[in-house]
Amino acid sequence: MSNENLYDVIKKPLITEKSMANVALGQYTFEVVKNATKVEIAKAIELAFPGRKVKKVRTVYMPSHAKRMGYKSGTTQSGKKAIVTIEGDPIEELTGA
Repeated sequence: MSNENLYDVIKKPLITEKSMANVALGQYTFEVVKNATKVEIAKAIELAFPGRKVKKVRTVYMPSHAKRMGYKSGTTQSGKKAIVTIEGDPIEELTGA
């Protein structure tokens, strides 16, 4: 995979209460494309945030589930998220500090 395609691996950071609690441990959560591997995710994070070294990548498949809005029903999209452990300084862009 070339360098310009590594930016296509990461969709967006996931900012939730649980993910922000893990920032103290050096863990950041990102939504990634479904067919991304752990190696590709690690390379994309190191490319997107220079000077940071990825220590560990854990991936979780998020299946779709039923959702209702009044009388209309449907399903949410399935996806994949990655929990990335980073060595060194925290990423200020994601922590808001």
